[in-house]
Amino acid sequence: MGYDVDVVNTVNFSNHTGYGHFGGTRTSAGELAHIFDSMQQSGVLVPNRLLTGYIPNAESLGSVHELVKKLKMSNPNLIYLLDPVLGDSGKLYVSEDCVSAYRQMLPLATIITPNWFEVEVLTEVSLTGLASLHAALRKLHDIYCVRNVVISSIPLSKLSASLPSYLLPPMQSSNGSIHDEQSYLICIASSVNDNDNLGGSLSTVYAGCVELIPGYFSGVGDLFSALLLGHYTPQNSASPLSSTKSPPPLAHAASHTLSKTRAILTLTHESALTLSVPSTDDELDASEPDRKCRRMKGRELRIIQGQDVFRRKEWDRVEKMHVWEGFWNDST
Repeated sequence: MGYDVDVVNTVNFSNHTGYGHFGGTRTSAGELAHIFDSMQQSGVLVPNRLLTGYIPNAESLGSVHELVKKLKMSNPNLIYLLDPVLGDSGKLYVSEDCVSAYRQMLPLATIITPNWFEVEVLTEVSLTGLASLHAALRKLHDIYCVRNVVISSIPLSKLSASLPSYLLPPMQSSNGSIHDEQSYLICIASSVNDNDNLGGSLSTVYAGCVELIPGYFSGVGDLFSALLLGHYTPQNSASPLSSTKSPPPLAHAASHTLSKTRAILTLTHESALTLSVPSTDDELDASEPDRKCRRMKGRELRIIQGQDVFRRKEWDRVEKMHVWEGFWNDST
């Protein structure tokens, strides 16, 4: 995508944790601070964009927090994407004191990319449908001052009753089979409105549905956040995105991200099928220790093989997200 990237690892592991067995070390708060200070002294700590992801504890988050404040002070136009990696499916991946640390960092972010569970943890709102989603987004936009929120991997069944029909996926496929809403996820992108020309609503919300691809794939959230940051271009009068025919910057970036993430997952899934990767079965995994490792290896994201996906720039090849008309209607 044309970016020069400086990478600072918060963990140094032999492999990702999805394998079940891994070894290595976590970078301490002191080590992170030393690395950041050394980068500054060397004159290389001058980013235009910043992405933070998995950070294992509150102490390390504190070091990152200080870095972000310093960078924002020297460059108020810094585009900062905060991926608040806390957990998934009702389970925290990090220590509980990370939650309050992330809340303190939210106002510094240009964009955040929590999953469904992480929204619940950060806002203390149990997401059961549209009304609770309104409450959570209000809290993120109004109280934590986050201008752009992208929530990925929402089960379609949570919101299908409230979605306009044009946002729902076709329930019948091209081969005549019937789709189940349980086999779809929905992604929403909410961007705060700067003026009252849209009926005074808090934000404009775009949405897009994607069909689930069977199997577990590690690193999808990291890929999603990196693509979103790479495609996000703030709107200004000199930007081609300022055209009224173009979607706003967040929706434009999220559409590219959703399409390209889907393309990489499809490529990975098809490759795994040719390798006869073992299916997910906890009982068999327990009796054959190397079975899970073979499956994880076969499902490593095909990042290198998918370079053509990342280089695509054509807007007409992107599955576009659409505005959710009336999203804030009847909200309080």
